[in-house]
Amino acid sequence: MKLRESCLPMGWYPRQIDKIEEFLVPFTACQGVRVAIAPHAGWYYSGALSALAVSSLDREAETVVVIGGHLPRNMPILIAKEDGVKTPLGSMIIDSELRKEFEKQISSRSDVYEDNTVEVLLPMIHYFFPNAKLLWLRFPAEISSYKAGKLLFLTSKALGRSIVVLASVDLTHYGDNYGFTPNGRGKAALDWVKNVNDAALIKAVLDGDAELVLKRAEEDSSSCSAGAILGALGFASEQGGQAKLLKYATSADVTGDTAPASFVGYAAIALA
Repeated sequence: MKLRESCLPMGWYPRQIDKIEEFLVPFTACQGVRVAIAPHAGWYYSGALSALAVSSLDREAETVVVIGGHLPRNMPILIAKEDGVKTPLGSMIIDSELRKEFEKQISSRSDVYEDNTVEVLLPMIHYFFPNAKLLWLRFPAEISSYKAGKLLFLTSKALGRSIVVLASVDLTHYGDNYGFTPNGRGKAALDWVKNVNDAALIKAVLDGDAELVLKRAEEDSSSCSAGAILGALGFASEQGGQAKLLKYATSADVTGDTAPASFVGYAAIALA
């Protein structure tokens, strides 16, 4: 069996089982959600929001599909082709049957790259879904990803597979180190990101408007992983249900800095 190794350095998430359990034990509520969005920074910064999103998912699911991002337009969908992935809690098996059937529907390539968007969420997924299988995907920032989300729903339905979908998404990256400072610096910039830039993207997500999500992400630089959002929206459009913002925060909320030089926005959202 070929297992995918972790690539992220120490510090992104705990490696010790007791530390993982200590972090995740408070997040016990399961809301039966079928599709959710979670951030993908290190656990110190966005782990609480990620855990809120992951723990909201329906625990009866047979397979957890994670849609990562960091892919621009004109990239194919990337899929992990290993038999399983390693996590600190043990290995998760890839749902090879679902992967094979989904690959028939789309243009894809093997995900051989180092990337945080899926891996950082895996210990949480394994903790809350100890018996489930996994499907590792990354979607590009183009409207075809919305259609791919619909195809994922239809593929899982044809197989009779009970799945949940988790999109891995961060919002605005603001500051000189990100090369993005359209509204100055300090508190005014933080307020603008929270109440204007990220708020506009979140509203488009909650409205289920895929075209507007893509427009806001591209024109406002309000998400590094718009493709993941689009895939989740496509799946949710077939699943049905009411979208809900579970929680919003920024890295500045964690550090306690009211006038940060740089910061990132995060949202936990239930889509269906």
